[in-house]
This record gives sequence, structure tokens and C-alpha cells, in this order.
Amino acid sequence: MIAFRYLLLLSCLLLVSCDNTENTRQAKFYAFGTEIDVSLWGVDEQTADNTVTDLEQAFSNINHTWHAWQPSTLTEINQAISANRPINITPDVAALIKQAHQLAVASQNLFNPAAGKLFELWGFHRDNWFESHPPPADKAIAAWLSDPPTMDDIHIMDGQLWSDNTNVKLGFGGFAKGYAVDEAIAVLQQQGIENAIINIGGDLRAIGQHGERPWIIGIRHPRQSGMIASIALQNDESVFTSGDYERFFQYEGVRYPHILDPRTGSPAKGVMSATVLHSNAATADAAATALYVAGDQWPEIAYAMGVNHVMLVRDDGTIEMSPAMAHRIRLIDETTSVIQRELEKRSNY
Repeated sequence: MIAFRYLLLLSCLLLVSCDNTENTRQAKFYAFGTEIDVSLWGVDEQTADNTVTDLEQAFSNINHTWHAWQPSTLTEINQAISANRPINITPDVAALIKQAHQLAVASQNLFNPAAGKLFELWGFHRDNWFESHPPPADKAIAAWLSDPPTMDDIHIMDGQLWSDNTNVKLGFGGFAKGYAVDEAIAVLQQQGIENAIINIGGDLRAIGQHGERPWIIGIRHPRQSGMIASIALQNDESVFTSGDYERFFQYEGVRYPHILDPRTGSPAKGVMSATVLHSNAATADAAATALYVAGDQWPEIAYAMGVNHVMLVRDDGTIEMSPAMAHRIRLIDETTSVIQRELEKRSNY
């Protein structure tokens, strides 16, 4: 049984301003290779214990389905694609892949779950990805770029999935955590729980509030200890951040972050972190990845993905925000210079 504790969530996103702690029950468990924090407000201990047990099982099931390199449903799908044969899939698997496809298209494939072989080239699809190792040869990257696969190469019909491009290798590292959080919130809501936070490795979705106050979370500074900003969440919102400070390896003094730009085949440059606020955690997760990669193009991509609240921290420390995000967020250092950029509408969206 999970033991509940009263504590602050200390991760990439930090939960702050938690009064009424006597009504807040919290627990931790591990899945997706990271720590998951659950905060429930206004429920009794037995309900909380039962709920977290259900959540642990739900996260375990999703992790087993979508792990990119350990035996899973996803590895079976990728084996079938590599062998150029169709594979039967369940409706829930089809639903996730279709949602990922829609977000990939909207992002102009800057979020590209079909690019698993590129991540393999860089050594990120293995348990010891963080150990020092040489980057892939330019020739190998060029070969991948000569015919880059996309989610358009995936076909689903009558319960079967197939691809006519054997270069496709699916990986949902920029999306599965958000999907899992959405599924977890659905479990809570089905049990009548209206006030909660699910925090997975620092990314989260919050419903309701705690007592008379909203849930207030802090956004981690990408280069310094502590927070760069805080935001009060409203009823049902997700906050996801993609950054270069969590997952990377170093080789001969050079740092290689794990967020790859499918246009260049190499780690994206120019941005330290991208934070997205959205009602749907899966969308926020995919969008944070895509907008990190997009760089100067982020307002166009954000609009296409249906995202209104965005904050980017550039390599030089400059902060750029959409006006909607600037209206919601509070910077810890209020003297920080902020550039507001309107989301750019394009006629083809």
C-alpha cells in the first residue's frame, strides 16, 4: 500500500502555496523511468489509497504498452513495420496513434513520433543513454534525412496497422507521458475525485483546486536552481515543459540534449526550455516538444496545434511568451525582460 505523506512537490514544475495541507493527501510511485506524484484534496485516506493503487496499475499498463526499447506492444508494432507486415492493434492503441498523427501533422512534423530510428542513432533508445558516447556520423544522419519517415506513413484500418515505409520506427517519448496523465485524470474523475494533481517527472495536469485556492505551480529555471515563474491553474489545465537540462549526454566536452530537430537530424538549438499550458496533457506534451524545436517559428506552430499559452526561454536568457501566457504567468524576477509574440495564423490551418 502506498503511504501518503504531506510534502511539497519538488521537480521540474514545483507545487507551491499549499495551505489546507490537512486536506491534501499525496503519494509517490515510479513509472516511465521517473517519479510520479499524486496530490488529492478533500478525500479520505481509504479512498486515496485505493485511487493510487488504481493509478499505479494504469501507469504500469501504459508503460508496458509504449516502452520504446524494452519488450512492449510498441516494440511488437515496430518489428512488424520493419518486416513490412500488418499487425493487429486494439482500439486504445489505434486511438493514441491517431491522436499522435494529428498533432504531428499540425506541428509540421517537428513533433515526429515516426523518427524512432533517428533517436536510436543518437543512443537515446536504450537504458544507458546518459553515458558518454560519440554522436552518430554525419553520413548516418544524412542517410536518415534523405528519406525521413513521418506519421503519414502509418496506416490503420479494420483493426490493423501497417506502413509502406520500413524506415518508420515509432517512439512516443514526446507524447506518452501526457497521454498517461490524461488517462490518470480520467480514472480520478470516474471515481468522483474533483480536486487533484498528477505530476509525472515535473509535468502535470491539475483539476479543481485545493480548498478555496487554485493549485499554484512553479516552473523550473532551465539554468539555475529554483523557479523562473509561477502560475495559478484554473479548474482543469496541464503544464508541460521541454528543456535541454534533464536528458542529455556529454562527449569530449560537448553536451548533446535529447530533443532532436527532424529537419537537421541533430539536437535542436537556440532554446533552453519551452512551456505550454493547455487543457489536454497529451497536446501540451507534444506541443512543448514541437515548440522547443520550432525556434523562431513557434507562434505559427502553436497556432496550428491549437495552443494559446506558450513561454520560451532562449539560449541567451530572453523570454518570449504569447500574450495569453503573459496574462497568466508571474515571473519570479519581475525585472526580467519579456518579448510577447502573437500567434501567427496561416491560411492553410
